[in-house]
Amino acid sequence: MAIPTPVNGQITDAVTQANVKVLGDAPAMAMGAIYQSLGHSTGILYENATSSQQQLAIAAQAATNQGVIQIYSVDTMAGAVAAAKIGQSDVPDTLMALLTALRAGTGSIA
Repeated sequence: MAIPTPVNGQITDAVTQANVKVLGDAPAMAMGAIYQSLGHSTGILYENATSSQQQLAIAAQAATNQGVIQIYSVDTMAGAVAAAKIGQSDVPDTLMALLTALRAGTGSIA
């Protein structure tokens, strides 16, 4: 029992025992808080990993699509380059002169 005080001894014993109980529960409460924090951090880690996998899958699909588009456009690009070269040469002028001469001679070419 505690030292005699003006307060009833049973009250001081109850307060003392409550304080001892709080001190005894402190390590368990601290470990509980640590485990809760660890569980939360691990959950966020897995969420971020899943998000990264999804983003990488989307990037892989986009890269594959771009590769396929480039493979399919090889002939188109070659045709575009050839048309640009023809457009820069004197062939269009020659063809226009030929068409004008044909129209003047026959009158039936559209």
